[in-house]
Amino acid sequence: MKKITLLSTFLVLVLAFTVRAQNQTPRADARQKAQRARIAEGRTSGEITPGEGAALNKQQRHIRRVERRSKADGQVSPAEKVRIERKQDRASRNIRRAKHNKRDRD
Repeated sequence: MKKITLLSTFLVLVLAFTVRAQNQTPRADARQKAQRARIAEGRTSGEITPGEGAALNKQQRHIRRVERRSKADGQVSPAEKVRIERKQDRASRNIRRAKHNKRDRD
């Protein structure tokens, strides 16, 4: 009985730290969602070619991986937040350039 109580307490604490880490980057999460929507909109409108879309989606996966690694230890440091934000700034510029480079989808 004592082991079950101790184990359940441990699991609750681990879950609490995981949830806390996931909520530490709400701005990055919102930007990520908006960027994915911009890419999808560009693909459907024809402003982004399939090759450009693939490259932009690859960049988004990389940002998501960096964010996940930053959250893995339960704490996102200010330096990690800056790193994620810079990557998102670069991705945003790339999305804009892809949408406005006058290439049409064939």
